[in-house]
Order: sequence, then C-alpha cells, then structure tokens
Amino acid sequence: MTMIQALRSAMDVMLTRDPNVVVYGQDVGYFGGVFRCTEGLQQKHGNQRVFDAPISEGGIVGTAVGMGAYGLRPVVEIQFADYVYPATDQIVSEAARLRYRSAGDFTCPITIRMPCGGGIYGGQTHSQSPEAMFTQVCGLRTVMPSNPFDAKGLLIASIENDDPVIFLEPKRLYNGPFDGHHDQPVVPWSKHPLGNVPDGYYTVPLDSASVYKPGLALTVIAYGTMVYVAEAAARESGVDAEIIDLRSLWPLDLDTLIASVKKTRRCVIVHEATRTNGLGAELTALIQEHCFYHLEAPIERVTGWDTPYPHAQEWAYFPGPARVAAAFKRVMEA
Repeated sequence: MTMIQALRSAMDVMLTRDPNVVVYGQDVGYFGGVFRCTEGLQQKHGNQRVFDAPISEGGIVGTAVGMGAYGLRPVVEIQFADYVYPATDQIVSEAARLRYRSAGDFTCPITIRMPCGGGIYGGQTHSQSPEAMFTQVCGLRTVMPSNPFDAKGLLIASIENDDPVIFLEPKRLYNGPFDGHHDQPVVPWSKHPLGNVPDGYYTVPLDSASVYKPGLALTVIAYGTMVYVAEAAARESGVDAEIIDLRSLWPLDLDTLIASVKKTRRCVIVHEATRTNGLGAELTALIQEHCFYHLEAPIERVTGWDTPYPHAQEWAYFPGPARVAAAFKRVMEA
C-alpha cells in the first residue's frame, strides 16, 4: 500500500469495527478528500458515517469535541495543516483540556488528521509544518508517521485512544517511496516495502520511537520525510548513522533516544519545520540534560529556514542530504 491507501484502510477498518467512529471534513465524503485518502468510504459506509463539512475548521473541530464528549469517535480532516489555525481555540482550550477540567468525567477521543510539509509547490498556505505548536499543549498527543505500515497502525491506535490526537501526514510520502532527494517514487521503502501492510486490524503504539537504521557513529533523530533525507545523507557520506524515527512527537519515547545517544556519543536532529522554537530545540535540551557526560561533540540541528515559506525556493528550504551530511561531518570532526 501507499501511505494514502494505508490511511484509508485504517479508517475503513475502524468504521467497520466501531459504530461510534465517524469521518468528516472538507470534501472527504463524495469527493474522497483532496488527496483521496477517504475515497470510497462514503459509498461503503454511508453518508451518516462519512460526510462533508462546511469550510469552517473551528466548526469541524468544535463539533468533534461535542461528539467525543457524547461518546462518538470522530476522525476529522483539516484539508491542509496550514488551515488549522482557526480551530486552535477548540483544540487547545476545549479538546486538550476536557478530561482535566471535568475531573475525568468526560473524554475527548477525537483524531485530527492533516497533511503537512512541502513538496507540492503549495507555497506559504499549503506547506507548513506546525507540529511544535501542538507538542507543547498538555493533553494532546502528536503523531507523524514516515511509512505506510506505521501510518495505518498509528491511525488505528489514535482513533482508539481516549484523548485527542493530532495526526500529521507528510504530503511528500503520500504516494510512494522517497529517496531523500525529490518527490518521485524511485526506490522501495527501506523497512516496509509497498504492499507490506496487513489488510485487517493492527496497532502501532502511540508512544514509541523506531530504530529505522542501526548505527554506531552518531544518532540522527528525525521524523516524517526527514527520515529518508537522513538515510540518503548517511548513505552518501559513508557515516554509520543510527536513524531514530520518532513517530510519536509527543509523548516522546525518551528512553530510546537516550540509549542511542549514549551508545553513539553524537547527535544530529533533522526536521523540516523552522529552526527557532522548533521541536529540535526541545529535543536538544532533553539530550543535553540526559546525555551531557556521554557527548563527544555539540548537538547539531538541521532544519527549515526561519522565514515565511519560500514558494519559489521550496527545495532549497528543505533540509536535503547535502546539508545533513555537512552536519554529520562537523559532528564527526568535533
């Protein structure tokens, strides 16, 4: 399966298993979503279970909060992560806090799916990576898969979770394998080949990282598309890098990160979002706190620029293998 097919399969499985699951958002019903992730689900499960919503992100998430408190399990799609900001109050002030403010009397089992990142020349309003905004909100889980197998298992686990989950989907990985350089499907997935996704039910834990590639020279912490950029950098530089795919951005699998850095004694963090106050800053602080006496070089971050998203220079904006490999070189020579 491609990631799109895996996500669709996850929703299909849960719509079939649980009558409380509903799927809705802009164009997700008859049209099947702008990226076709929900294609065919309305025809199979009916327009009471899979349906379109008005162009109102605040309304989409606000109704989901009420549905979740009532006992349903809404899976809502924000058409692009860039569109989520009108729903920020509903996510932060309502969904994330409902369990706490009700002393556990109510939960908010909602999953908010949204495509993120660049790669489609979508410019400033279709290409943002807002994950750091959500990872600092207590009561939210934030997830970003890097491959079809994890995408399906993580989405099923998110739908079954009793707390709200922000489910970020890298657009560059939607339609096939990615070699770290460009958006064309040119090589097989390193870990989960296309098609190696079970048709039925399974889950991937929401709080576990994956050792995508074992190594001894340095630890690379990445997620989403940047896992493959890091792999390309390691391949081309010849550095024996251990690549950790976070999968769950919050809560973090800190034990896996610490064990890897204590083993390799060097660390590079890679993400597509802007550098300042990005998730890499928090990861750097945590590694510093827990691994200071094991480090043999400063921790490096390779990220997007601290600028509005540059439409005409999209591929220069992304961390690419050359930039990541240069960081590897600095860390290895420090």
